Amino acid sequence: MYFLKRLLTWWNSQTLNTQVFTARKGVKVGEDDQGNIYYHTVDGKRRWVIFKGEMEASRVPPAWHGWLHHTWNEPPTKAPLTHKSWEKPHIENLSGSELAYAPAGSIRRSQPVERRDYEAWVPE
Repeated sequence: MYFLKRLLTWWNSQTLNTQVFTARKGVKVGEDDQGNIYYHTVDGKRRWVIFKGEMEASRVPPAWHGWLHHTWNEPPTKAPLTHKSWEKPHIENLSGSELAYAPAGSIRRSQPVERRDYEAWVPE
């Protein structure tokens, strides 16, 4: 069943075509803390990532994102970025999930608070 999912859908790991291309022309550059594996061609012109688990672009850390988009030439395995003490660790985009931010008073919260700063309009 897993083979059919991979053969027919692109969001379940890599497609068969990507796997063949990676095996033939890909050079492994490194891996991030989430298990995503990064490749480039021998000439270094094409760069791509094989996600571990769900394919979600926001799961790519900033250092690897810069390398993938040719912002810098050296991958984070060779030239790691310096991090400031105030920087938070990278997290994926949680929009649309249960863990997404919901402000106070939102109906998505399990216990919405009563709002006193809003008065509903009532027609006369």
